[in-house]
Amino acid sequence: MKNSKIVIYAGLLVVGVLLGWLLFGGSSDEETNHNHDTTEETNQMWTCSMHPQIMQPEPGDCPICGMDLIPAESGSDGLLADQFKLTENAMALANIQTTVVGKGNVEDNTIKLSGKIAENEEANSVQVSYFSGRIERLNVSFTGEEVRKGQLLATIYSPELYAAQQELITAASLKASQPALYKAVRNKLKLWKLSENQINQIEETGKVKENFPVYATVSGTVTEKLVEQGDYIKQGQPLLKIANLNTVWGNFDVYENQIDRFKKGQEVMITTNAYPNKEFKGTVDFIDPVLNNKTRTVTLRVVLNNKDDVFKPGMFVTATIEGSTANNDEVIIIPASAVLWTGERSVVYLKTNPNQPVFEMREIKLGNQMGNQYEVLEGLFAGNEIVTNGTFTVDAAAQLQGKKSMMNKDGGKAMTGHEGHMGMDNNASNKENDLASMDERVEVPKNFQEQLKAVYSDYIILKNALVKEDLNSATGSARSLLNNLGKVDMTLLSDNKTHNRWMSLEGNIKSSATSISKASDIKTQRDHFKHLSSHLINAVQLYGINEKVYVEFCPMADNNKGAYWLSKEEKVINPYFGDAMLTCGEVKQVIE
Repeated sequence: MKNSKIVIYAGLLVVGVLLGWLLFGGSSDEETNHNHDTTEETNQMWTCSMHPQIMQPEPGDCPICGMDLIPAESGSDGLLADQFKLTENAMALANIQTTVVGKGNVEDNTIKLSGKIAENEEANSVQVSYFSGRIERLNVSFTGEEVRKGQLLATIYSPELYAAQQELITAASLKASQPALYKAVRNKLKLWKLSENQINQIEETGKVKENFPVYATVSGTVTEKLVEQGDYIKQGQPLLKIANLNTVWGNFDVYENQIDRFKKGQEVMITTNAYPNKEFKGTVDFIDPVLNNKTRTVTLRVVLNNKDDVFKPGMFVTATIEGSTANNDEVIIIPASAVLWTGERSVVYLKTNPNQPVFEMREIKLGNQMGNQYEVLEGLFAGNEIVTNGTFTVDAAAQLQGKKSMMNKDGGKAMTGHEGHMGMDNNASNKENDLASMDERVEVPKNFQEQLKAVYSDYIILKNALVKEDLNSATGSARSLLNNLGKVDMTLLSDNKTHNRWMSLEGNIKSSATSISKASDIKTQRDHFKHLSSHLINAVQLYGINEKVYVEFCPMADNNKGAYWLSKEEKVINPYFGDAMLTCGEVKQVIE
């Protein structure tokens, strides 16, 4: 009996435990899950489909357009799809600095425009022949030759003129009886631009001239020869184009959002690379009423006095004009150092989290350049924090992480040299996945840095050859660069990710340098040099060469798309234009 009671109590105890677990155990798990879900909801950010720059921690309305906010996508690291993060160490090494954007009045309210010198079309003329014939002698040897009004340009044999002279001699003997005929013959010769003295001389001597001279009707510079000695010409056919360069035009491109800043008669100060310490005064003479649909610009024209022969047609010039902002209101102003150009787009890097080094590329629309600042028309708001120093480093990190960047507006990792040759097969894709982001300087052996420095030294020699437009020297230095590139010992890179990064960069550097070494003209070499520069900038930034290196940029290179290059010195010496625009550009970053 006693044993049966023990069994009953034991059974009741087991049943109680089971009931307790069923009643309270599940709720514990449920509470845990609930807490987990609450945490996830707390981390959820909300954005606007029309204005993705809007980020709020809770649902609501967009403060710009009023649309309902939607959940923002984020990765496993808690970042949005287009965001990426740098380490504090990388921020310090690259000296990355940020500035909070604000509204204000522009202190240096001047507008800079780039343009070219052109001939003054109003002062141009075309020298023509007033009778048909054959050019027996052409006294103008080359374009660029100066001519003076009344100068002998050519002598022409004209059968028509020969016959007309015989008619004059015959009519002169009959002028008493047929004065109308005599007068008609003389007028015929005058239409061919024979002077009274020439006609009288023919009549008095009774001799017919075989060749007749053509004299310059204006003074100026021969800009085009349209005929050669021995050519047969027709009456009214152009012989030469002559430009009077005592005045020239400066033609400047003005974007449509800037048009309201300019008016006829506005004072302009002109500078040129040929005379860097001189300023030339002019006034706005004409603003084209028709917008160029391709460039979205209008032409602003300034007439310049050129009696001292300072300006040459085709010369690049810069105009500085006192301007005003769009509506004389406060505008958003950012430093010029914050902006990266692609030719078609202007971009900045936004620091999305004030407490963490998280960044995102933002495309913006610029207004006028005011000294060292730009007016921002679209893309930024007061209170945004943007990168103002080390912008190129941040852009390089974005590229390697496959985020939106200056040259890759849609994001995604770009195909590298090795992978391009393999057609992006599985092995190539694996290599891309192994590439870590360049968020900090990679620690590599000094031997590797010295070998990379030898490649960089050849690059500098190549850059200097392009400055001098020395095709042979550029070819030789490209070959030397390839030779030193082959000596870089990648086995010194023990880490897999670091090794794969170098393989990617090495393939691109090799491809660009090979193209330069095989090019047959300077223009082609410069086209490949911009790609070589981009890849080598990434390499030097990533591995270092124990030397200060300047990253420089010219917005007018590559057909106004802009291009970068590396330099040993802070002074800008442009390899993309040579003497034409030797100092065009600015220092964008210093790599220590």
